[in-house]
Amino acid sequence: MTTKLHEPLLVVEDSNEDFKMLQRLMRRMAVKNPIYRCTNGDEVLEFLYSGENDSDGKGAAPSNLDVAPRPSVILLDLNLPGIDGRDILERLKQDKSFKEIPVVVFTTSSNPKDIEFCYQKGANGYLVKPMDAQELQKTIRAFVNYWLEVNTAPGR
Repeated sequence: MTTKLHEPLLVVEDSNEDFKMLQRLMRRMAVKNPIYRCTNGDEVLEFLYSGENDSDGKGAAPSNLDVAPRPSVILLDLNLPGIDGRDILERLKQDKSFKEIPVVVFTTSSNPKDIEFCYQKGANGYLVKPMDAQELQKTIRAFVNYWLEVNTAPGR
């Protein structure tokens, strides 16, 4: 099995503490994939759409000269400032340009209504952030093993 080292991961997480913990765990697991972070829904849309071709001239230009890479998977928190994760999930899965990108919800919410909503809107997975450090490590390891190493995404 070959790790897909070049495939970028987009983490949508507003908590600096949670993101730093995620980074530390992934470093310990020797994850080499480039990791990009957005802290709110508006940033996610700007990040993803800056890589799209603006053929009609009406869309916003990317804020920098670099084009954002297309993520191989998105790890999405639900409770975000501004446009929340539920809206982001719904928008991405309705957009033919992005609906094939796997979106794994990673949130503190274990509410059955949130879980059902996310799967109905096209989430590819739903992980509840454990409070226990060892359980969190197990959850992140399972995510890395499946989504960054084993899973094969559709061709682009």
